[in-house]
Amino acid sequence: MLDIKDFSFFEKQNSFDFKAFLIKIGSYWKWFLFGLGFALFVAHQINIRKQKIYALEATLAVKEQENPLFMSNTNLIFNWGGTSDQVQRIASTLKSRSHNELVVDKLGFYIDYLQEDKYYQKDVYGSAPFEVKLDKSKNQLLGIPIEIYFVSPTDYEISIAVKSNSVPVINYNTNIIDAQAVRSGDFRKRCKVGQPLQLPFLNWTLDIKGMPGNYTGQKFIIRMNSFDNVVSMYRNVRVVIDEKAGSIIRISLQGTNKARIVDYLNESVQMLKKKQLESKNLFAENTIKYIDTTLALMEENLKSANNDLKDFSKGRNVVEIEKRGETYQAQIQDLDLIKDGIDRKINYYNVLNNYLRNSNDYSKLPAPSVAGIDDPNIIKNVAQLIDLSVRRSEMTYSVKSALMYNNIDNEISAVKRVLLENIVAAKSAIQFEAAQVNRKIRASENKIESLPEDSQDYLRITRKFNLSNSVIDAYLQKRNEAQIVKAANLSDLEFIDPAKDIGGGLIGPRTGVNYVIAIFAGLLIPLLVVFLIFFINNSIQNAEDISALTNIPLIGVIGVKYTSSNLAVFEKPKSALSESFRALRSSLQFLYKKQKKEGSKTLMLTSSVSGEGKTFCSINIATVFAISEKKTVIVGLDLRKPKIFDDFNLKNKIGVVNYLIGQNSLDEIIQNTKIPYLDVITSGPIPPNPSELIMGETMREFMEELKSRYDYVILDTPPVGLVTDAVELAPFADVTLYIMRQNFTKKEMVQLINTRVQRDELSNVSIVLNGFENKARYGTGYGYGYGYGYGYGNYSNGYHEDDRPKNLFEKLKDKLFKRNK
Repeated sequence: MLDIKDFSFFEKQNSFDFKAFLIKIGSYWKWFLFGLGFALFVAHQINIRKQKIYALEATLAVKEQENPLFMSNTNLIFNWGGTSDQVQRIASTLKSRSHNELVVDKLGFYIDYLQEDKYYQKDVYGSAPFEVKLDKSKNQLLGIPIEIYFVSPTDYEISIAVKSNSVPVINYNTNIIDAQAVRSGDFRKRCKVGQPLQLPFLNWTLDIKGMPGNYTGQKFIIRMNSFDNVVSMYRNVRVVIDEKAGSIIRISLQGTNKARIVDYLNESVQMLKKKQLESKNLFAENTIKYIDTTLALMEENLKSANNDLKDFSKGRNVVEIEKRGETYQAQIQDLDLIKDGIDRKINYYNVLNNYLRNSNDYSKLPAPSVAGIDDPNIIKNVAQLIDLSVRRSEMTYSVKSALMYNNIDNEISAVKRVLLENIVAAKSAIQFEAAQVNRKIRASENKIESLPEDSQDYLRITRKFNLSNSVIDAYLQKRNEAQIVKAANLSDLEFIDPAKDIGGGLIGPRTGVNYVIAIFAGLLIPLLVVFLIFFINNSIQNAEDISALTNIPLIGVIGVKYTSSNLAVFEKPKSALSESFRALRSSLQFLYKKQKKEGSKTLMLTSSVSGEGKTFCSINIATVFAISEKKTVIVGLDLRKPKIFDDFNLKNKIGVVNYLIGQNSLDEIIQNTKIPYLDVITSGPIPPNPSELIMGETMREFMEELKSRYDYVILDTPPVGLVTDAVELAPFADVTLYIMRQNFTKKEMVQLINTRVQRDELSNVSIVLNGFENKARYGTGYGYGYGYGYGYGNYSNGYHEDDRPKNLFEKLKDKLFKRNK
């Protein structure tokens, strides 16, 4: 029954070996160096191929500007909804399509001015020595680059690569895109600076700007873009309302050309100020138009009354007639003015009522004050209705959302309902006042009837004349007030900081971030690859793997062979590899001593599968024994796959098989080698029944005879994981060496040797790790072996002969040192 401790390696096998993983990482340091270098190179190439991105901003304040000429009796200025509402409207307008269309059209930003750079086409707006002025009423080439080469200060050549029989064209007046038939191929034409160029697909005038310096021989590229696409791009302007100061707005824009950004931001604000002031003046303009219409009618009345007065005065003593009715004239004139004021209010209310019920556009309403109406509710609601109507008309070009239309329509309907109720209440109150004035006028007229007839006629004519004259004066005063208010109106927008290029604003490309990402990627990708290799690789990597999987002792570690043949110890006796075999010899002698073994000693070498280095280890262990002047023989007992003879340049015609079948004697099958004290017995011809031959009594006699002749008998046997021959030979061996090879022997094969040992099929077993190379420990000596023989690195210089070929780094290092010497 097995002890629980015997299975402790299973628990170790399931745990992650972090130390082994770190050693594995160190062994692939060249991968990390290459990955890091390659990633940084890629990041550098990306960075130099990207244009620089800038971000500039402008700051403006929204403030309700009071008209400095506003008087207490002038009600032409009204509240537009408060500063908060204004700020939200302005922020929305700055991003609206209609607003940006005006700015793009004003600046002509649908034209690109480009110049070829090493890796990209650079936007040279603002620095190009020229500008093109398009004839917007005619077609312009759309989207196809136009190369401009300045032959001289007054001549330039255009070159266009036409790839088909038609090219797209655009008319910037109508914004219609069409196709123009052309000849395919390279189109070239020489033109004069300042003279119109007229082609079916191109109509412009190229002018030189200011003092451009020497531009002869330079090449530029002009490209006309879709107006709608350019507008959509500039609608991405960033608008931020300051959280701490709600009336402060910051607008910013990103791009590759700072001059273009500065011009766009500043023109956008200027355009908004202009439109906002026009909207603000709309109320006064409507009032002036209303007054002008009314004055035209009143002037006709005044002219008619003046003619009547002239006709009446002919042949009469007007002074005497005027004295008779002087008492009543002033009184009734005042009443007529009051009645006219009431009639104008009622007329305004009637007009407003009809307008509200029959019209959908309320932006042309005149100010209520023009009719002498000072009701604050009427004034406020009329102003709000005009404002909402203007906003809705602006939304036609910038908003496609039905929900936003519904919201503003609901607001307009609500204001209309309130205004209609206000009109009803106001008319009811003013009609009562009108009735009282009419009673007073009738009483005065009754008194006038007592005057002579000519006095009554004179008073009637002068009443009409004076009333018309007074009304005209009143309207002229209102018109002057409206004009003064319009002239003195200020925009509610004020620049705090216009956009300006002061040398900063660079936000990309983020070269530093790209390099950081490259460093992480350059290290992470190799790390993941190494981890994947480590995770997938189920092979023995180091001594720790062996100790984790089995309790069988590890007595030697053999390094990598760099010689062409397997005679590594004989060919390079001072190499570190040879020292590792000497260390293994010492360990074997300790085992023999522990067993109190005297006389001839037998050593069997086996492994899990073929290719793990049994023959290589057999030859070199036998060599180190022979070098110490011990009579040693290597017996090739891998009867199925014989190969030990090649390295000694021997023939395999006769061998162990011939002896076992009684065909040849021991002396006949022993072959001498060029190594003193070392003989070889090859396996001989491949038999049909290898296992049966080994199990026979002849095998025992064979081993006894060898022990009588040699100090050490080395048995090179087949892999125990493939055939049972080694198990049958185990009783003849004093010590069994189980060969494992780094990155070759699978971890699950260790269970095979565990099982063999636990069943007592193999005894006195020790493990040798072959082909071990710890790349993490870099040194010219490498230091193979276990214990003494392994891990000395550079300290082995002068003691060990370096049998490892030099890598590229070492060759470069040697050349460098030779030059310095």
